[in-house]
Formats: sequence, C-alpha cells, structure tokens
Amino acid sequence: MKLHEFQAKEIFRKFNIPVPEGRVAASAKEAGSVAGELKGPPWVVKAQVHAGGRGKGGGVRIVKSLSELKSAASAILNNPLVTRQTGPEGRKVHQVLIEEGVEIDREIYLAVTIDRSRAMPVVIFSRAGGMDIEDVASTSPELVLKQFVNPATGWMPYQGKTLGYSLHPLPAPEAVKGLTTLMERLCRLFVSLDCSLAEINPLVITKDARVLAVDAKITIDDN
Repeated sequence: MKLHEFQAKEIFRKFNIPVPEGRVAASAKEAGSVAGELKGPPWVVKAQVHAGGRGKGGGVRIVKSLSELKSAASAILNNPLVTRQTGPEGRKVHQVLIEEGVEIDREIYLAVTIDRSRAMPVVIFSRAGGMDIEDVASTSPELVLKQFVNPATGWMPYQGKTLGYSLHPLPAPEAVKGLTTLMERLCRLFVSLDCSLAEINPLVITKDARVLAVDAKITIDDN
C-alpha cells in the first residue's frame, strides 16, 4: 500500500523525523489560503500522486508570490501529470501539498527497504540526493552506500556514523548528528509499520545545518 507524500510526512512527524511545515489543498483558492499560514515566500507546490519523477513532469514547482502559487496549483490540478511512471496518458491530480520553502545546502538520498537476497532490511544512502537512485546506481555505483540491518540487533549507532562520515566535505557536527539520529528513527518507523519501503529523496541539510525530509515515500506491506 503506497501512501501519498503528505500522509507519509504525517507519519514522519509521529516518529520525530523533521519535515517542512505544509498542508494539502484541493483548489487554487485553498492553496492560497494555506500559503498564507506558512513561512514564505518562497513556497513549494507539489502534486500528490503515486508516481516518481514529479519534478521532471512539472508536478513540483517553487513559487515566489501568491499569484504564482495559485497559478501553479491550478495548472497542476487541472492537467494530467505525465511522468515516466504514469505512461503518456498521465494521472489526474486531486490534491497539492503546499510547503514552506527551505534554504538547501546539500541533498542526500536515504531509504530503508528489504534486501530479499539477504532476508533483512537494508539502509541505502547516497550523497547524490534529488536524483533517481536507479540512475545513480547505474552510472556512479560508488556513490550508493549500504548498511544491512541485522534483525537480531537492529540498527546500530556505528552504522549511522559510517554513512554520515562518508560525506565529503563533512557537514557541521550538528548536521552529522541530525543525520545519524534520523537514520535510527527511519529504521524504527520501517520496522514498526511493516514497511517494504521508507524513502527520503531528497533529505536535505539546510544552510543553518538542520536536517529535513523535504520528500517522503512510504510503502506498507499489503500482508
């Protein structure tokens, strides 16, 4: 069962995984009202559909005024979103997520999924955040790092440090601590909810060294 981004972020909040402030809207007028309650401009308007590659298909837009925000929301809601996962017919968008803008310094990929060959969860980490991880793995496999989670011991602190300290240049100490803490919480979420995937792409480090999940994808095992 795939969750929409706004649903996944509500779950992230329950597990103390930091996300930008935001709310969903079903019309351009409602989107304007939501933006008025958030920090900004800028704001981000994001189509809520079960499809990857939303940004490339025009389903994620950064706007710098209320008029631009309403125009973007209207365009997304009134036109099918076409990505390489939807097919040429595209997919109808019924809601958009309006979020506060974030001053991004670095983008990272982080996910927990199941490695069926080893029959255990695996944490996948890459400094090439914001890109399709399949493309990164095929063109630059050295950028994709993995740590396997032993079901008997769970996620261990040294594993988070191994991944966090692989970044070059090394982020500020508070950012590294934020990263390692978030990894532990994402693993706990993954196990607690019987997920088959918990993904953040991108996970960002802001200019003031905060760590935020600006995207969220959760798939829960149907069984």
